[in-house]
Amino acid sequence: MAGGIGLKTDRKETTMLSNSHDFIRPADASERAYLESLVRADYDRSHPGETFDDMKRRMSFSREDQGLYRDWIALAAARADAAQAAAPRPIAA
Repeated sequence: MAGGIGLKTDRKETTMLSNSHDFIRPADASERAYLESLVRADYDRSHPGETFDDMKRRMSFSREDQGLYRDWIALAAARADAAQAAAPRPIAA
């Protein structure tokens, strides 16, 4: 996932998103599913009696849930970037 939480610029810098309309946009359904898998259990644990899927169902009519989902996906993207950065990279000989 290129760019992670920020937006890439031409100068190879990452800028933080400051507008609430800017958020993580997964490239496809598989990336969205991967990001959701990174935070689903934490959401379920922190919201007793409710599931991540409950929140997703309410998103179509609840701005609060839209924002909540956006925040959780941003956390997932940060986790994905951290995992990618921590992954060992082979050294070319």
